[in-house]
Amino acid sequence: MDAYSAPSHDSLAAAEPPETEPLGPPDANRHRLPDERPAITHHFAVGGHEGYLTVGLYPNGQPGEIFIRMAKEGSTIAGLMECFGTVVSVSLQHGVPLRVLCDKLSHTRFEPSGWTGSAELGYAKSIMDYLFRWLELRFLSGTQLALFSASGKTGSVGADPSKVVPISSQGFEAGDAPACRSCGALMSPNGNCYVCRNCGGTSGCS
Repeated sequence: MDAYSAPSHDSLAAAEPPETEPLGPPDANRHRLPDERPAITHHFAVGGHEGYLTVGLYPNGQPGEIFIRMAKEGSTIAGLMECFGTVVSVSLQHGVPLRVLCDKLSHTRFEPSGWTGSAELGYAKSIMDYLFRWLELRFLSGTQLALFSASGKTGSVGADPSKVVPISSQGFEAGDAPACRSCGALMSPNGNCYVCRNCGGTSGCS
């Protein structure tokens, strides 16, 4: 009888299939919201275009879906906003962080744009800019509403210098102060000129 010989290391290595790099991102599981869930609806107006943003929440208070309904039914922008809300909702339910969406879509510039009537957000470069800065303010920074607090109490997140400074806390009357050409926040008087407390830009003075 022939003696048994163990296969060599080289032969085992040759038999194993070579490892290949993944061709794309891993599959993500969708986490749907419960059939009954809390939600909050926010009215907004940008450059004369009014609408409503409804945010559906997971049991832990985190956003899981959004619905964007423009006041003018049947318009092109209304259809685009409804479809975009579906895309954002599916992204949130597949684990895309709200922070990533806010970073990507805040400060996007296109029409319609204009003043919003919001003391915290001021001038919006677009409807998209307003919506995602509002989501960031309500869920990621600034003062959180009781609805979003797991303990049922209002709380606040530490101030971040990269965020727009609320007009109500700037300590001056807005009056005819211009909007910053870089970030859109209201500027504050600085001698004979204006300076932006959000990004440091000026109205042309050194």
